[in-house]
Amino acid sequence: MKLNCGDSCPKSGRYKVVDENRRIVSSVFVREGDKMPPTQRYDCHYESENF
Repeated sequence: MKLNCGDSCPKSGRYKVVDENRRIVSSVFVREGDKMPPTQRYDCHYESENF
């Protein structure tokens, strides 16, 4: 499941920050219902480490 900054977090947990080449850039912990924070690069999205 891909999430972008500003999306509502579906489940509390750690999310990987992944770039367009599928490389993991970093990770963040987000609580359920919170907005996904901005990424430091425009070409990144979030993927749950739990899915």
